[in-house]
Amino acid sequence: MNSRVAVVTGASSGIGAATVRLLSSHGWTVIAAARRADKLATLSAETGCLVVEADLTTADGVDKLRATVDSTGPLSALVNNAGGAFGGAASVEESDAEDWLRMFEVNVLSTKRVTSALLPALRLAAVRDGGASIVSTGSTAGLVSYEGGGGYNAAKFALHALMLALRLELAGEPIRVMEVAPGMVKTDEFALTRFGGDQSKVDALYSDVPDPLVADDVAEAIVHLLELPAHVNVDHMIVRPTAQAAQHKLIRGDLKVKQ
Repeated sequence: MNSRVAVVTGASSGIGAATVRLLSSHGWTVIAAARRADKLATLSAETGCLVVEADLTTADGVDKLRATVDSTGPLSALVNNAGGAFGGAASVEESDAEDWLRMFEVNVLSTKRVTSALLPALRLAAVRDGGASIVSTGSTAGLVSYEGGGGYNAAKFALHALMLALRLELAGEPIRVMEVAPGMVKTDEFALTRFGGDQSKVDALYSDVPDPLVADDVAEAIVHLLELPAHVNVDHMIVRPTAQAAQHKLIRGDLKVKQ
């Protein structure tokens, strides 16, 4: 087994699956964790990754992941990628608090649970290799709020705060704490889940946007951070498509040089 072992959560699709594929192609041993066994089986057949079918919002699910990690030895990297948005574009007033709770559980509490559980294995790798890494997938929604995004904003702002606190708490140990915050990313499932399966709303979101990010773009950023020299800690990386200058500044139509 390769000495570089990484855990990727939320690995069954989108950014998580793309990160598993890229890490595997770079020679890492990858433990892919997610809830959907069929998706994980397909990913394992493609990449050779180890898989853990688990709901990481529960203590039992995290214990299952920790047991697998313990059986592989020191953990070089943890990619906290599990997350999601639910409830469409409902306002703060009209949104369902249960959607907010679900977003907090998936985006924030699962990150806290998994990080707490796997820090001992990360410390083993840090002792052996002189360093280990934690990378979480945040969002520009965790930096700037927007109408109809209150619940997702709140969850990703909380994740950003968690990562800032963890960076301070682990200062003095050779463990990097990094966050990648993507802007608009077009994946097969994220927006479709957010809009409750309404494909027309998904199509409208991406309509005429030139080259939104795709999962592979964000995976490239994550793997780049993990493979930087151990003394380089990129605290926070914002990644947007060129067509999106800010949350409120999205260009539709061709990008053209000013004459």
